[in-house]
Amino acid sequence: MKRTVLHLVLGAVVVVAMVGVVACQALRAREPEQETRSAVVERGMMLVAVSASGSIEPQARVSLAFEVPGRVAEVPVEVGDTVEAGDVLARLDTTDLEFAVQQAEINLRAAQLRLERLQEPPDEADVEAARAAVSDAAAAYEVAKMNLTLTEHSVSVGDEVRAARFARDEAFRRYQNLRARFDEHDSIVEAAHDAYLDALGRYNRAVESAELQLTNARNEVTRAYHALQQAQDNLDKLLEGASEADIEAAQLDVDAAELNLEKARNDLEKATLRAPFDGVVAAVGITAGEMASTGLPAITLLDTSGFRITVSADEMDVARLAEGQTAQVTLDALPDVVITGTVESIAPAATFEGGVVYYDVIIRLAPTEAPIRADMTANATIVVEELTDVLMIPTWVVRVDRNTGQTYVHRQTGDGIERVDVELGVRYEGRAQVLSGLSEGDVVVWVVEPTPFALRHP
Repeated sequence: MKRTVLHLVLGAVVVVAMVGVVACQALRAREPEQETRSAVVERGMMLVAVSASGSIEPQARVSLAFEVPGRVAEVPVEVGDTVEAGDVLARLDTTDLEFAVQQAEINLRAAQLRLERLQEPPDEADVEAARAAVSDAAAAYEVAKMNLTLTEHSVSVGDEVRAARFARDEAFRRYQNLRARFDEHDSIVEAAHDAYLDALGRYNRAVESAELQLTNARNEVTRAYHALQQAQDNLDKLLEGASEADIEAAQLDVDAAELNLEKARNDLEKATLRAPFDGVVAAVGITAGEMASTGLPAITLLDTSGFRITVSADEMDVARLAEGQTAQVTLDALPDVVITGTVESIAPAATFEGGVVYYDVIIRLAPTEAPIRADMTANATIVVEELTDVLMIPTWVVRVDRNTGQTYVHRQTGDGIERVDVELGVRYEGRAQVLSGLSEGDVVVWVVEPTPFALRHP
């Protein structure tokens, strides 16, 4: 068993030795002609940019909806139609709304007339008429009082009442006498009793008639008195003019009528959808004859006089963005078209989505003849920095020391290749800015370095 282990160990040593020999032979064989790529250190301009994607948005997009319910009377536009600001896009049946406006106008005029009457000084003719009414009412009152006095006197001393009372009393006495002398059921007694009842009825009717006359006379006095009071109050108000409270109340009535008229007119105006700007009809969601619901989109309008895109920049890139920076925009649908744009605005606050922080950046596109349309996918490259007269090298020649973290390159010399430590600045699109370590015209190379397990020459 020990011999077997020893043989394995010796075998491993031999294998390692053989690998070392092969590696040394391979390295010696490559030294005369290593695999290399070379580039010249150049001086020039570098553009540093931030790339992001989004979609084309029109200058404005609005979904118009009716604010009042009703039946759709007409829809004079179709999808794709070009309209101007103020053009009618759709209209409801306005019969009831027009009637409401007319009624509100009448109510307002009536309230205004009442206010004007209160504010005007009393007319002399009206004053004279009011005084005449007072005089007439006073005369009527006096006449009513006189009639009451006469009625009271006639009731107390009236011949009709006295005669009826006398006839009643006589009939009653005769009935009593006959009843005492004859049997209660005797025909003479019964006739006397009937005569008494008839006399009693005539008396009661006479009294009721007299009382009715008296009641009517008293009521007439009351009516005449109230009429006189009303006439006097009307005259006093006419002479004094309207009170501040009356004028204020009338003014409030006018104000309320004006508000009602304004609301009626607004409702009538809301029954018509008009284009708020020049644009293109993008969608029509209603048809003539159907009932339109409030708040639901009826017409969608686009302002295609200009376009923009909204892209998302992460928190690392947004710090390098600023309003006014230039952007180059390409479209997936039009790969050969490049449109210039300008950063118009940057969101002041971030948006969080799936744990990622980003900021909305709006890029305004320059006018173009390209057939761009809303919602096309767009890719934007925003130039954030323009470096001039800088040393540049391709990034594929750059290496980093695994032990120290130092950045370096291989530079070609007259008799070979040497390692040179460098300090780099901006990197963009495969190029890196050289801050120190190289000079213009230097040739830098990429070589295949030995693996960590390869043997190195002293």
